[in-house]
Amino acid sequence: MNEQDDKKLNRRQLLARAGKAGISIAVAGAISKLLYDAVGPRGGVEDTERVTLPDFSVQPRPGQVISIVNGSDRIKTVDKAIELLGGIERFVKPGETVAIKPNVAFASPAMLGATVNPELVAEVVRLCYSRGGAKKVIVTDNPINDPESCFALSGIGKAASAAGAEVVLPKAQFFKHTSLAGGKLIKDWPIFFEPFSKVDKLIGITPVKDHHRAGASMTMKNWYGLLGGRRNIFHQDINSIIAELAMLVKPTLVILDGTEVMMTNGPTGGSISDLRRANALIASTNCLAADSYGCSLLDMKVSDLPYLEKAEKAGAGTTDYESLKPIIATVS
Repeated sequence: MNEQDDKKLNRRQLLARAGKAGISIAVAGAISKLLYDAVGPRGGVEDTERVTLPDFSVQPRPGQVISIVNGSDRIKTVDKAIELLGGIERFVKPGETVAIKPNVAFASPAMLGATVNPELVAEVVRLCYSRGGAKKVIVTDNPINDPESCFALSGIGKAASAAGAEVVLPKAQFFKHTSLAGGKLIKDWPIFFEPFSKVDKLIGITPVKDHHRAGASMTMKNWYGLLGGRRNIFHQDINSIIAELAMLVKPTLVILDGTEVMMTNGPTGGSISDLRRANALIASTNCLAADSYGCSLLDMKVSDLPYLEKAEKAGAGTTDYESLKPIIATVS
């Protein structure tokens, strides 16, 4: 089902689909708890198995750090946004393996905006193959709800597979413990590591959403999906954990989808009335730059999101995205 078809769903169809999602979520609670408890702090992992995530970043290019493209067609806007940064060929080389980490946190239909638009994911997969010459593309996440239900109900699993990607769901053995140098929270903590240990490049894709704890969920918050264990304990210091994730994960490229923005009731939403058309898509080699612009789509300022300042002080980049000379374009 494409985006236009989604919008034609009547109220009865929406409620029916939401009901199915609710059943999946209820089942998922028990499954997810078993998975996370199994890989909780120091649970079943030997000291010899400590890991460090690779650095997936590419060589910086002044003037090609962030692009902002206005338009309602996600395929056109993402193509243009990546082109303005040097094309997918800058980020993906022939024969490489690429991991795409979309926000697939909830068992929710795409029309509600709680997860990444599936056609956006599929287009990035296609670009990696057709222009980047990738040998293999995997699409993976460690959702809050039951992973299989999340990938199915969001449409991301089907779209990614149709574009030629391998969809990888989390398994207990995929988690390994890590510590962030200088970190206060990510210390000897299990992360969703295995799928990322065998790839050359990492691309994050996420929608712009309101978030009842963090204020906003964007590219930095997307890495929360890499945390295993009882990760809900980090909600007590949400700003610090997001800032630490920005230091832990060094992606090749991030894509922030503001075509439709979840303005209220985030991060799960539940109604199309929570969404507002902003018709903007951001691509960047730096999460902090992308999110610093993205907060404006939520009618926020950088100062409204403490984790942005924390990440800047930690060395993750600058919140002054305008100093990076963003490339701005419009597509029809």
